[in-house]
Amino acid sequence: MLKKRVLQIFFICLTIFTLWYLDGVFCIKSAHGINQARGLYYQPKNTIDVVMMGSSHVHCDIDTGLLWNEHGIASYDYSAAEQPLWCTYYYLREFCKYQNPKVVVLDLYSPARFKDDYQYVWLNQNLNGMRFSMNKLGMIVDSVEPRKIGRIFPDFVTYHGRVDTLKAEDFLYPFTVRKDLQNFKGFTPYLKREPQEEPVIDETASVGVTVKSEIYLTKIIEYTQENDIELFLVVTPYITSAEDEKVYNRLKEIAEYYGVQFNSTNYDYGEIGLDFEKDFNDESHLNYWGAYKFTHYLGGELKRRFEIPDRRGEKGYDSWQKNYEEIAEYVKENT
Repeated sequence: MLKKRVLQIFFICLTIFTLWYLDGVFCIKSAHGINQARGLYYQPKNTIDVVMMGSSHVHCDIDTGLLWNEHGIASYDYSAAEQPLWCTYYYLREFCKYQNPKVVVLDLYSPARFKDDYQYVWLNQNLNGMRFSMNKLGMIVDSVEPRKIGRIFPDFVTYHGRVDTLKAEDFLYPFTVRKDLQNFKGFTPYLKREPQEEPVIDETASVGVTVKSEIYLTKIIEYTQENDIELFLVVTPYITSAEDEKVYNRLKEIAEYYGVQFNSTNYDYGEIGLDFEKDFNDESHLNYWGAYKFTHYLGGELKRRFEIPDRRGEKGYDSWQKNYEEIAEYVKENT
């Protein structure tokens, strides 16, 4: 009887291990949002003071290593490609289960550019990195029409086609993911240079925010206020349009109504020092050199507007120094 019970326990454990291992092998690894979400779970608990949230403008434009090196800010880019505000809301709730941020910096590009109530193009990048939780279920319900849920949940239904693309590191990933992501703070620098034409901004109209986006921006504002978190609404530098600017004007009105700080940095190209011949990866994203300039500017804004501690030299923050060094090494090796 004892032998039978031991065998049962052994096979249950073996089954659980096998499922865990295979999920780690086949799961999608991506720096467009999945790694940013997954990396949260490997950060030291309650060490992140500033979390940057929103679209790929965050993890392409905000250099966490530079914020650390210049100001000692323990920050994290917790963002995903084209992330709508309803996903950001659940990301914020998930983030606060593991961290106690002092400041949330929220990028507003997605509600200006993408207007559909259901946005599927980059949805997997927003969903797959988050662990199963009530927050994930809530995000799925608000992001997916009921008839389409089976196409994206559970995560493994999105792994089709992975067999032909597996590499040696995929088979080691379940055992190396902690080491791979503990120093990762979300920033993913682009190294291409693509000249852009500086936009002229003269739009004064204030329209274009969808009902769903406004509802979830309000939810985010109320959540941060209820939890004594400072919220900083920003527009990162890119080649904006008149239609986008109409939305930002409306979002600024909402920010003012709730007493939330707002800064559209598309008005600050000169102060940032952006070179439109050299500092863009494409019309929507800065490259590494543009991100360096913008992050230098943003760091100054954060220190001026909020009380954020300098964590350099404190115990438990070694991974931020390593993040800075790893970013510098990556750029050196690839340029």
